[in-house]
Amino acid sequence: MWFNALFMRWKGLLWGSFLEELGYNSLMGLKRRYRSVFVLFFLGWSFALYSGDVIRPIPRHIHYDRAKALLGKRLFFDPKLSADGTVACVSCHDARTGADNRPVSVGIHGRKGGTNAPTVFNSYFNFRQMWNGRARNLHDQASLPIHNPREMGMDKNKIVRYLWSDPTYRKAFQTVYGHSPTFAELTDAISEFEKALYTPDAKFDRFLRGEVSLSPLERKGYHLFKTLGCITCHNGINIGGNSFQKLGLIHPYPHDPHAPDRYAITHDPRDINVYKVPTLRNIALTAPYFHNGKAKTLDEALRQIAYYNLGYRISPEEMHALKAFLQTLTGKHPSILEREKP
Repeated sequence: MWFNALFMRWKGLLWGSFLEELGYNSLMGLKRRYRSVFVLFFLGWSFALYSGDVIRPIPRHIHYDRAKALLGKRLFFDPKLSADGTVACVSCHDARTGADNRPVSVGIHGRKGGTNAPTVFNSYFNFRQMWNGRARNLHDQASLPIHNPREMGMDKNKIVRYLWSDPTYRKAFQTVYGHSPTFAELTDAISEFEKALYTPDAKFDRFLRGEVSLSPLERKGYHLFKTLGCITCHNGINIGGNSFQKLGLIHPYPHDPHAPDRYAITHDPRDINVYKVPTLRNIALTAPYFHNGKAKTLDEALRQIAYYNLGYRISPEEMHALKAFLQTLTGKHPSILEREKP
């Protein structure tokens, strides 16, 4: 079993002698809950010691088609793509943070959605889109809110007729794609704009490149982030967004049968409360937190995730340090939003 293999690798380095004193010669001898605690602990220490390339900085420049992205930007800000002409993509993905500061978003006719809208900033780096990963990429994702009756509730044929009726859209699509507007190219343009919504040069990225130093408090927070096991799920270029993980690994998290977890797609009971791990980039700006928006502050989110997934209660001093580290993950505002107006 992989538990045993992992334990043998670390036996004698950290907790091996402690387990042997308890009469356990492998992790399989522990109750399931405590096996998970030890696995997270071992993984956390593994990342702590060998984390040179576990988190990578966002590139300062990402190649994208600027003309296509600017067309996508106009579409992203256009409420006429919704059934009642009141909701645009930006309505739920604010231009300041890429996220929604409401627990759940509000769509056409004041209809409330069922989830907190995740930030669209840096979403290009996610391995799947949406909380349950039902969209393979940004192109797939771009069409889902448009058709959702609780969000924009629009038929694609009506959208194409609207684009054809606007001479400036016809000209823009002709320039970018070489022909008149189609729905496929609308989602392509929006996804290209979303690709451009990256936030480089966070302090932590500059630290990884050796350009700046972290403060003692920020370093302490980064150390805690690794040793507590946070980094086992939040890693990679987006510090998340690259795996599905269970919310409530140690202590069961209350399950909402209407929640957009993996179970809603697979109907496998093992996928209850399994979600795509959210990015931690710009996390200090994107409250509220979790798929349901029920964690109103960063303090509350940290306390809950530590309890449910690490089986740990964070002290006030640890909370202070972790927040200091997480604030170093705020990057520069996407340049495509700064230079042009829709």
